[in-house]
Order: sequence, then structure tokens, then C-alpha cells
Amino acid sequence: MSTYLVTGSNRGIGLELCRQLKARGEEVIATCRKSSNELDDLNLRVEIGVDISSGNSVIKFRDKLKGQKIDVLIHNAGIHESNTLSDINPESIKRQFEVNALSPLCFTRAMIDNLKQGSKIILITSRMGSIEDNTSGGSYGYRMSKAALCMAGKSLSIDLHPKGISVAILHPGLVSTRMTGFISNGITTKQSATGLIDRIDSLSLINTGTFWHANGQILPW
Repeated sequence: MSTYLVTGSNRGIGLELCRQLKARGEEVIATCRKSSNELDDLNLRVEIGVDISSGNSVIKFRDKLKGQKIDVLIHNAGIHESNTLSDINPESIKRQFEVNALSPLCFTRAMIDNLKQGSKIILITSRMGSIEDNTSGGSYGYRMSKAALCMAGKSLSIDLHPKGISVAILHPGLVSTRMTGFISNGITTKQSATGLIDRIDSLSLINTGTFWHANGQILPW
């Protein structure tokens, strides 16, 4: 049994990751700002009031762990706000940078003593952060913040390699969740989480720093 820490776990992909990990016997620590009935029903350790964009909140949570070691740290929390060229909102773009890119990096740094040789860090990003794959434009804040997260993940994979800690940069697929407006052609959270867990299981120091689709495809930067 391994210990998994999942941020943004009260709904969507985070909730399903917790469900599947708990079902296969893993110890799961689920963090969120506010819980949900669905998360509470999983009967696992839920830590509420954890805002990844608040340094004080993260430090308070870290102290509450009292040095407990984490085998897999899954950064799932994130936001999406629409920004078109005709409707550039600097505050929105900065907010997405803070939550989607800077906060996972700072959270990782705060939790570094809770990780160990063999631990894994998982960054849930998006193929919308791929420069080469961008064929439709728009979504400035989201695309830019996810591209920044991909870069942070690549650097982490290099910096943490000597410590025996591996990093995966994962696109969950086009998933039908509240964030995507429950898009009709999206895959289910169950399908996405299953693929993500497969990628997590296959992560090692050999393939650390890879940008993957949940289905196993390696994505372009």
C-alpha cells in the first residue's frame, strides 16, 4: 500500500482518482478547499481548507502531516477561465498562472521533506499547454499557465532526479466535467482516471519528465 496525496479532490478527475485509488487499497489523503458528499462517502482522509494558492494554507497542512511520507503527490487542482484576443483580462491570466503553474511548484517545494527516494510527483496539465499542438489559438490564460506548468515539471524532473524522485506531466484527455461544461464528446472521469493511474504506475526515473496523454501517447511540447 502506498500513500497518495491528491489536490482538488472534491469533484471531477480528482474525485475519481481518489475513488479508484481507494478501491485498489491505497492510502489516500484528499485535499480541497471544501469537501463534497461524494468525497465524504469514499471514507478516506479528507483535509478541507487547503487552498494551494495560499502559502499559509499549504504550510498549515504540511505541518499537520507531521512528517508523514508521501509516495505519490498528485497536483490536480486547477482553474480554467476564458480569455480571447478581443477580451484579454490581465487579472484573469495572472490568476490562472498563480493557481495552475506557480501554486503546484510552491506546493511541491513545501512538501519536499515529505517525499523520499522512489516518490512520484504528478502534474495534471493539458495538451492546451503544448505550443506545437496549438492549432486553434485563444484561451490565452489557460494555455499560457499550462505551458508554464509543463516547464516547471520538466525542471523538477531534472532537479529531483538525484533524490530519486520522478515527475510525470499528464494530460487527462478531453474529460466531461464541470470545468469543460460537461462537453458531450468528452470521455468520462472514470476513463480518464484509469489512464492517469496507468501512467503513474509506469513512471520511473527512466521516463521522468515526459509529457504524456492519459492514453499513453507522448505529447509534443
